[in-house]
Amino acid sequence: MRLIKPYLRERALEYAKTWAFSRNPLFYDYTGIGGNCTNFVSQCLYAGSCEMNFTPVYGWYYLSPEERTAAWTGVEYLFNFLIGNRGVGPFGREVTAAELMVGDVIQLAREDGTFYHTLLVSGFEGDTYLVAAQSDDAFDRPLNSYNYGSARYIHIDGVGVEWTPPPDCYESLLDGTGIEAAERFSSPPEQNAPPAEQAPPSEPPLEEGEGENLPQVSPSGGEA
Repeated sequence: MRLIKPYLRERALEYAKTWAFSRNPLFYDYTGIGGNCTNFVSQCLYAGSCEMNFTPVYGWYYLSPEERTAAWTGVEYLFNFLIGNRGVGPFGREVTAAELMVGDVIQLAREDGTFYHTLLVSGFEGDTYLVAAQSDDAFDRPLNSYNYGSARYIHIDGVGVEWTPPPDCYESLLDGTGIEAAERFSSPPEQNAPPAEQAPPSEPPLEEGEGENLPQVSPSGGEA
């Protein structure tokens, strides 16, 4: 079962600001051999989601240059993954420019319609967007400073996570061997109530007439 968690845009933005002009040693640098733009934006998306999709071929993950999918580093493949993802990892939809938010994705195309560059939205300035990118390295660069034919805009809606149901409690409960839920806690919850064998001290009995002036409480909890 897939659950949805929020995409943390502030983390994606902080990552972009930290690494836009340098390279995280955890990832191979494709600058000069096809470009590092989509690799960099994938890193930003991962910073904001902390989820990879390990579906062979069509997923979105990076472990090493040899263990990765095309969606992590390829412009068109990343678009197809984000728009079509119904599993684990970030997912989104193509929107108008007016619907973009910080942490969303912009892809640029040449005059012939071939998309070639992936950018992360880092802010807004006047009537244009500010973006972060690598190859060429930039942070808060105005979008209107690029020379391109057209653009498409991807809003990240959320992050899919895989929910694993807890083990079934029935057998251990039935045969008296254990309470399964207790095993999922590293320590028992704080006990506020006294132990069962230590009943709270009882009130001494009232002498005749002592309770006559006490307020009477109705079953609903108010004074009668």
